[in-house]
Amino acid sequence: MSLKSNPLILAAACAMTVAPARADHLGNGVFVPEAEIVILGEVHDNPDAHKEQANAIAALRPTAVVFEMLTPEEGMKANQDPGAIAGIWAKSDWPDFALYAPIFAALDSAKIIGAAAPRESIRSVYTDGSAALFGQEAEQYGLTEPLDPMQQAARETMQFEAHCKAMPLEMMAGMVDIQRYRDALFARAAVDALNRFGPPIAVVAGNGHARTDWGIPAVLARAAPGVAVKSIGFVEADGGMPFDHTHIVPPANRSDPCDTFKSD
Repeated sequence: MSLKSNPLILAAACAMTVAPARADHLGNGVFVPEAEIVILGEVHDNPDAHKEQANAIAALRPTAVVFEMLTPEEGMKANQDPGAIAGIWAKSDWPDFALYAPIFAALDSAKIIGAAAPRESIRSVYTDGSAALFGQEAEQYGLTEPLDPMQQAARETMQFEAHCKAMPLEMMAGMVDIQRYRDALFARAAVDALNRFGPPIAVVAGNGHARTDWGIPAVLARAAPGVAVKSIGFVEADGGMPFDHTHIVPPANRSDPCDTFKSD
């Protein structure tokens, strides 16, 4: 994953224990729904999105927060030494830690769970396939079945456009498989955290992973149908991406990531 140095990725980024029922919350104006797992979507480089995620986490008071941006090993290090988080982050390709600092400040006693796959594993999806890499639970998490052809085509087109049409369309099937693999990893990490720490669990991930039709919520509906799941999309405009709740934030001040690939 490269957001600082890779304009393709930046463009893409911009585009079971049951507890007693919890009441819905309002966290500084952010609606936080009742659920055992709450997915908090984001536009990665938008500071207002991260501030609103932090408000939601403060209201939700989760037992653990699953991060798309950290590997399991990095998550363990962050739990052992919270002061090391900024240094861990600085070695990654994600936007500056200052954008995400409000989220970590809101964690209180919540455990930090890293769910990102190492880069070598992501590369291996192209050659070995997501199901083989995911392991024994691949069927449970929906990775052994092909997508509906219409959904597959739609997702390949979305990936093509999100990557500025700078990569061959034929490569997008692999990009879709990577997205499915990562959705399954994040979903499994959330279920594991729920079983270990109890509800509620929060998941911090991009809006593409938070969408209800084919993102983490859809994977959880298959893998853990008895778990109550809700998704909040923190978006810059209501573009029709499906969430349980949509919260619009001011657009970030950024140049067009695709400008790099435009000829004069």
